[in-house]
Amino acid sequence: MGLAMSTPVDEMDGPYKRRWAALGVLCISLLIIVMANTSLTVAAPDMVKDLGLGSSDLQWVIDGYTVPYAALMLILGAVGDKYSRRGALVLGLFVFGAASVAGSLVDSSGGVIAARAVMGVGAAMIMPATLSLLAATFPREERAKAITIWTATAGLAIAVGPLVAGALLEDHGWASTFLINVPIAALGIIGALALVPPSKATGVDKIDYVGGLLSVVWVGSLIYMIIEGPHFGWGAKAVAAAVIAGVGLVLFVLWELRHPRPVLDVRRFTRRAFAGSTMAVALFFLAVFGAFYYLTQHLQFVLGYSPLDTGVRMLPLAGAVFVGGALTAVLTPKVGMKATVAFGMTVGTVAIALLARVDETSTYDDFVLPLIILGLAIGLSLSPCTNAIMGSFPEDQLGVGGAVNSTSIEMGGSLGIAILGTVLAKTYSSNLGDAAAEAAAAGGPKLPEKALSVAQDSVGAGLAVAKEVGKQVAAGAAPKVGPEKAAALGAQQAQAVVEAVHKSFADAVAHTSVIGAVVLGVGTVLVAFLLPGRKAQAAPPAPAEAGSEERVDEKV
Repeated sequence: MGLAMSTPVDEMDGPYKRRWAALGVLCISLLIIVMANTSLTVAAPDMVKDLGLGSSDLQWVIDGYTVPYAALMLILGAVGDKYSRRGALVLGLFVFGAASVAGSLVDSSGGVIAARAVMGVGAAMIMPATLSLLAATFPREERAKAITIWTATAGLAIAVGPLVAGALLEDHGWASTFLINVPIAALGIIGALALVPPSKATGVDKIDYVGGLLSVVWVGSLIYMIIEGPHFGWGAKAVAAAVIAGVGLVLFVLWELRHPRPVLDVRRFTRRAFAGSTMAVALFFLAVFGAFYYLTQHLQFVLGYSPLDTGVRMLPLAGAVFVGGALTAVLTPKVGMKATVAFGMTVGTVAIALLARVDETSTYDDFVLPLIILGLAIGLSLSPCTNAIMGSFPEDQLGVGGAVNSTSIEMGGSLGIAILGTVLAKTYSSNLGDAAAEAAAAGGPKLPEKALSVAQDSVGAGLAVAKEVGKQVAAGAAPKVGPEKAAALGAQQAQAVVEAVHKSFADAVAHTSVIGAVVLGVGTVLVAFLLPGRKAQAAPPAPAEAGSEERVDEKV
């Protein structure tokens, strides 16, 4: 017997004995590709200083990873199904690790963006492979439990990313947040070869490359539009992307409806369980990623926590995800998937709504309960939905099923950051403008128009402007009142600006949370309407014809 695991599960006598160890490998692989985004939000300030990044550069350093990641998952999932799911995982980990090394070595914004884009290509191979290998490795009666652990790992990565990045940035530069991926990717490759059984679909003659290409076009254009429009304005690029996405989607649907073996049978979206589960995943990550986007900023810029301290304070969310996932094993068999998912989404709506109480006097204690409730909601909602999505695909399309689930996550997350991030930015800018006008009307010092414009760009920029204003006031007053009084006047003026920035951002967080809660609340009603009840789920499927692509596995 060689070092690599060579026997497929369907050739074994009974369940694979080391399947839980194999799941650990799959979860490690999932961990690093989710952490790649959440950790970068903490490393971004150091990158801005070292590389001189502008706001546009920084946005694409973050989102250059997301576009290829989301756009390529469907076609790469299909390729993995046909040729080798484990091969896709190993190749993806290699590409991801190599691009991480390149990203740590470059010294320009273009170089980092290119490295992040290649990391996204690697992630697009890894993500669908983890779910398809999980489904192929575990017997059906254990899949729900394994998927719960997989989902909990994704929730853990959301919180652990800032923690790991913060710990690294204590003693090392931003490049360390790239390099940390390398040993984990190497461990994943070794573990995949040694512990994960090989797997591929049987009876797949050809891949629908035209449908795959159309999916790349419309998904990639849609994600680009979501990023470009809200952040940089609805100019020619964003409008062109929107048109391409719309035309590409129509062509994709028409092609898939006519193709004898489509890369994705779009008729599946007419099934309530599949459509409801996909919608639930997208909506949930819209709310979660949007909330995470402004929570990490509030903890760092308003409450003054370091990156490491911020990561530590996000851990209650991670722990609660595991608890919520464990609860699904009890609730789903008793009350059914529909009730469990609807309850989880309702709990998530409550968590986001609780953040509407945030103001400039709020402390970390005010965030603990919403974080715990949000973690519980993630575990309760996502595990059953992921299981339902994977159960909607036949054994020869598990990679495509994993890609659909993961693409829903990425689309939801991108929409969350775009929509809620835009609401946050506009509300903060308006609040700060009003605060500056009120201060001037009350007889206080007027903030220069140029400085106000810079401060309105972001909470970080606002705090930087406060420091600069304090220095300028001190320098101007020193010849008149002496250095000590001038320094006191400068500090007083700087503190006034800081307080205005903090209040403006805290109020923006509260307002954005209301919007997020409304979106998730409406989504909860839609999902509850779409998902079938227990009787519909329990009904036995009609016998499938030989060679049919359909498989029903509603027992989630």
